Amino acid sequence: MRDPAALSDLVRGELAAPVDPRAAAMAAAIAATVGDAARAVLFYGSCLRESQLDGLMLDFYLIVSDYRAAYGGGWLAFANRVLPPNVFPFVHDGLSAKYAVLSEADFRERCGIGAGDVSVWARFAQPSRIAWAVDEAARESMVASVSGAAPTLLAWAMPMAAGEDALGVWRRGFELTYSCELRAERGDRAAKIVAQDPERYRAFAKVAVLPALPVDAAAGWDRFRRRGKRLSVLRLTKALTTFSGGVDYLAWKINRHAGTKIEVKPWQRRWPLVGALVLLPRLLRQGAVR
Repeated sequence: MRDPAALSDLVRGELAAPVDPRAAAMAAAIAATVGDAARAVLFYGSCLRESQLDGLMLDFYLIVSDYRAAYGGGWLAFANRVLPPNVFPFVHDGLSAKYAVLSEADFRERCGIGAGDVSVWARFAQPSRIAWAVDEAARESMVASVSGAAPTLLAWAMPMAAGEDALGVWRRGFELTYSCELRAERGDRAAKIVAQDPERYRAFAKVAVLPALPVDAAAGWDRFRRRGKRLSVLRLTKALTTFSGGVDYLAWKINRHAGTKIEVKPWQRRWPLVGALVLLPRLLRQGAVR
């Protein structure tokens, strides 16, 4: 039975599941970087499934009340508002991470059917955790936002997965979202995500109330692909202004997911923007990113 309350309960339980204490400590330290503007820190991505975090790059979203409160105005507030999210590196207690910053309002919008690109709802249709929250109201706000992600993915995917069962719809949805960004993941990544916890995905599909699509599904995916590729390049370019060692991170991420052996040259570290723009066409030709 499709039931939004049942979906919220599933999301609430998943978000409240415990995280590695070192990840929780890192989340609290990330929240402290913006003081009273911090609302919550969400832990997501492949590291959720890892018991050994050393040597990995953890992924977080820092949700803030608004960008001016987080940054005090200036370039960072402008960039986060115009081309969200801002992405920053972070090191704490020997662990490395990156965190993206979104306002509470932007996070809610980008988990839902009205989002202009797939980047947020595609990630939060997958498991995530609240690693830190300022209060219970912030936790409930995260539940409400994340509860929009799975129905959004399923609504867009279902018309493109005719004849598929629930797991097939999920797989098709993730495949399509990967095609909308410059991603280094292998072609079987979508199937592996669903195979890691098929009962979780069946349960979410069973209760999710699917929103009405604003446009035809095929037209929507065409739009997501065109817009997503452009946004990926723009966000990568912007990240080089906020992400120390961004070219090295880019190479590490691609090598890890695509099995390549890219080495960053010293001149690319000195001029990271030029280095990344020179690197990108070669990666596209080799199929390392799609």
